Amino acid sequence: MPAVLRPRALRSGDLVVVTALSGQLEPGEEPLLARGVAVLERMGFRVRVSPMVDPARPRWWAAGTPAEQADELNALLRDPEVRAVVAHTGGQATIGYLDLIDLDAIRADPKPIIGYSDISLLHMALHARTGLVGFHADIATHGFGSDWYTLADEARRSELVDLYTRALTRAEAPGALPANGPWETWRPGRAQGRLFGGLLNRLILLQATPFAPPAELFDGAVLFWEELQRPVSRVWNDLHTLRLSGVLDRIAGMVVGIPTEVTPHEGGGAPVGLRDVVLDVLGKRDIPVLAQVDFGHTSPNLPLPIGVRADVDADRRTLTLLEPAVAQG
Repeated sequence: MPAVLRPRALRSGDLVVVTALSGQLEPGEEPLLARGVAVLERMGFRVRVSPMVDPARPRWWAAGTPAEQADELNALLRDPEVRAVVAHTGGQATIGYLDLIDLDAIRADPKPIIGYSDISLLHMALHARTGLVGFHADIATHGFGSDWYTLADEARRSELVDLYTRALTRAEAPGALPANGPWETWRPGRAQGRLFGGLLNRLILLQATPFAPPAELFDGAVLFWEELQRPVSRVWNDLHTLRLSGVLDRIAGMVVGIPTEVTPHEGGGAPVGLRDVVLDVLGKRDIPVLAQVDFGHTSPNLPLPIGVRADVDADRRTLTLLEPAVAQG
């Protein structure tokens, strides 16, 4: 397995590019994108929006063909002026170009790739191949430009701007992540390990490809995941896939995000919810499970850097980043 590859720390005034790593910009979303750009500028960065982020140039459900999207990402990875790549949204497209990404460009000049949802595929695949610390964090249009305003007040936005800025620009451990609402203890305990995870159904999708992380990557890890628009029966199936893949027998702890439209099972007896299926699949595995943590499709996302050591304390309901996500350059 490759060693952890931290991106170079960003500096004030560095150029970050917002691009379409998956889905296209929908007509009418331009004001959200502009507001997202303003948030990135508030963090101290220069921002350029890629021409691919254009509602006039969709290709089916994506912003381009797999080759076009790979060419765009590879050009940004090779450009020394570009210091970070931010996904404008998620979607259904990254699986199509995983095999076209210039891994040597990442190894030569690692940069933060920032996003969640479908971007989970990029984070986990690229970490498995190169060790890159990707940022499971908000997207420009629907995150910085939407959820940060509809689901957070100015005090929370300021708190998150400070957190993101520190995580991206300082080669020091960000420390305890700030909760916005009450987190829940689904199974008590405390553990430390490297953070791996993302959108659950994308983690499962990756399992069927050569880019799947080896099971050994999860030895002593803290697995984090979230899900949206699925019945709990599908979550149960996906968690069993991770069990049969050897992942659940290796992890030291689990962090569950805020679910979005994950529907309980109502047939026969008491309703079966997300907590029920998580504990059912885990069985007697004695690991801490911290839930309702502020990441997912219904909340401004806390930044969760892939491969960075974290401390999860389900008793105290805290999640702490113990290492820097970036390296001093």
